[in-house]
Amino acid sequence: MEPIILFTIFVIFIALIFDFTNGMHDAANSVSTIVSTRVLSPKQAVVWAAFFNFIAFLVFGTAVAKTIGSGMIDVGTVTIFVIFCGLLGAICWNLFTWHRGLPTSSSHALIGAYAGAAVVNGGFGVIIPGGWIKTLIFIILAPTIGLILGYILKVISAWIAFKHSPEGVNKWSRVLQLFSAALYSLGHGGNDAQKTMGIIAGLLFASGLSSEFSIPLWVVLCAHASIAMGTLSGGWRIVRTMGQKITKLKPIDGVCAETASALSIFLATHLGIPVSTTHVITGAISGVGASERVSAVRWNVTFNIVWAWLFTIPGSALIGALIFTFLSQIIKLTTTV
Repeated sequence: MEPIILFTIFVIFIALIFDFTNGMHDAANSVSTIVSTRVLSPKQAVVWAAFFNFIAFLVFGTAVAKTIGSGMIDVGTVTIFVIFCGLLGAICWNLFTWHRGLPTSSSHALIGAYAGAAVVNGGFGVIIPGGWIKTLIFIILAPTIGLILGYILKVISAWIAFKHSPEGVNKWSRVLQLFSAALYSLGHGGNDAQKTMGIIAGLLFASGLSSEFSIPLWVVLCAHASIAMGTLSGGWRIVRTMGQKITKLKPIDGVCAETASALSIFLATHLGIPVSTTHVITGAISGVGASERVSAVRWNVTFNIVWAWLFTIPGSALIGALIFTFLSQIIKLTTTV
């Protein structure tokens, strides 16, 4: 087998490892509300979320994958080594923020690290402005949509539940939360798994194993399986931040937050925009809390999370650029010796 094929297989494996860390990192988004409201135990919640992460490929297409793979970086200038360094950078960022308990965006870590390596390799001309503009807009828009929808849904649900006993409301909202959590996990898998699909499709094109940018079924299945396995592994450091530190949640709150997030993510996925599911659920949880009173939300925690969002793309881009530069120098040294 030729060395380039072996290296391509190895980098595909690295891409799937990133997908696994994505699921592990974002497991908190999928299960934090349903665990904190005690509708499901942690183990039951991650199994529930992982199942819907996987079957999302039956519902959504590959529009997001095409944006990631060929709509943000000029795929004609991309090499296998650039993709490899970008993936390493994204994995490093995911592991660092997971260790710190910060619910940052795996999606933005991936595109940031990928762009950092690509720019060092080919200059800023490799950047495709159109893909970046809509992605950057949704950094602000996605959590805002989640916040507004979460607020509205909580107000509506409070009005509906006004004449019912708290015990009755909790009983039917616990059932509803199973469905809302499923919807959110479906949206999470549908948007986030596609990012790895786009990277692998770009890798196949860059290596010459594919004559055009396309996304085979085996890539789709591998990406969804990897993110589902990552979700099964859990992400309990971030679960505590998302489910307990922002605001105190009841089952009806979880229904509103998850439904609001799912609707926002479905819209973005349909438009082919790689959004941060972390951003959306954080905004939705804050909106639900604020519907009762503004002081119900621990805004200092929310603002700390926002700061982590703002640093994700430049931070991961710097890591991707440094890894590319470092490994390039190592390769030069070994080839000259």
